[in-house]
Formats: sequence, C-alpha cells, structure tokens
Amino acid sequence: MMQRFCYGNPEASIVLLQLVDTHDLAGMDKEIEAIRHLTDMDFCLTAVKVNRWNADLSPWTAPAVFGNEPFGDGASVTLAEVLQYTDDSEKTYFIGGYSLAGLFALWAAYQTDVFDGVAAASPSLWFPGFKDYMHEALIRSHSVYLSLGTQEPRTRNPVMATVGDRIREAAALLKAQQVNCTLEWNPGNHFKDADLRTAKAFAWLMLHALQA
Repeated sequence: MMQRFCYGNPEASIVLLQLVDTHDLAGMDKEIEAIRHLTDMDFCLTAVKVNRWNADLSPWTAPAVFGNEPFGDGASVTLAEVLQYTDDSEKTYFIGGYSLAGLFALWAAYQTDVFDGVAAASPSLWFPGFKDYMHEALIRSHSVYLSLGTQEPRTRNPVMATVGDRIREAAALLKAQQVNCTLEWNPGNHFKDADLRTAKAFAWLMLHALQA
C-alpha cells in the first residue's frame, strides 16, 4: 500500500488526487495555498506517495531515458489503488500530477471514466509509445489541462527533447476529439515551480471542468 496524505476539507465535494514523491510532499503546503489563491472553491486533495517512481507510474516497460533506471509497467496496479479513493459517486474527482505522474494521470483517464478531469503538469509525453497510444485509444475524461516549461524541449537528451512537439500534438488531438483541453506554457525548465504549476493545473479544472 502507498502512503496517503490528505489536505483541505475531507467532506468537500471536489476531490483532487495527486501522485507524489518526497519532493512533491515538501511543496504541498505551497501548492494548497496556491490553489486556494486561484479559486475560492472547497476541495480535498489526496496525495498518494509513489514508492518506485519509474516502475509504479509507467503504463508499460521502456528502456532508461536518463540515468540507468528503466521504466516498469506498474501503472495498472497503482491505478487500482488510487481508485479505492473514488468510491463516493456524489463527489467530483480530478486526477493529476507532475512529470511522470502527469503522464500517469493522463493515461489513467483512458482506463476509466471516474475522473472528470486531468491535471497533467509538465507531463512526460516523450514517453516511448505514448503518442501512438493516444491516437489508438479514446480518453474518458471530459477536461484536460496540459502545461510545459518553455525551456523543457531545450535538452540534449534526444528523447526528452521531443516533449514540446508531443504536447502540442496531444493538445491538438484532444481538442479534435471535443475534449475541453488547454495547453499553458510556463517560463523556465522542468524543475521550476513544480508545486505552483500543479496548483494551476488543478485550479483550472476546478474553474472550467465543472461547466464543460
């Protein structure tokens, strides 16, 4: 079982589900404050701490892109655990995350219709095979927020350098499928303001997805 941390009002009708690591947890208070600044809506954020980042968030195996750690195929197991926290049909559930957790959130929306929206902040859309997957599958969420740092495509890693093209293609595809989708560009590289970028992603869903 993964550790779970809850922020905000546990009785709120809007539930934000975020896959996190230790670094994300350190910035969670700042993220919660930013969401409250951007919207006056009541919410509960459930942060689920991932044990093995590359293994637990990857939808299928892939060779290492940076460092020596390859990607596993544990996303299905992780999603099954996350879905345990979506058992109240009267509530609205948004799933989100940063980096590979953003990719996982987007992938999860292709597996189930329980999520009303996806907050994919700087998602790892360079992930091998994901572009083709998006063209072959049908997303089951009505609203998707995508974002990327302006400097993120400017990397020497040839796989990760494709992320700019991939996220533009993803946004265009989702819009063509009549999904309520927006793409926002943030200043800086991948490691700048992850907490604030994720807050903006969730806040956009809270303000726009409920009316979609």
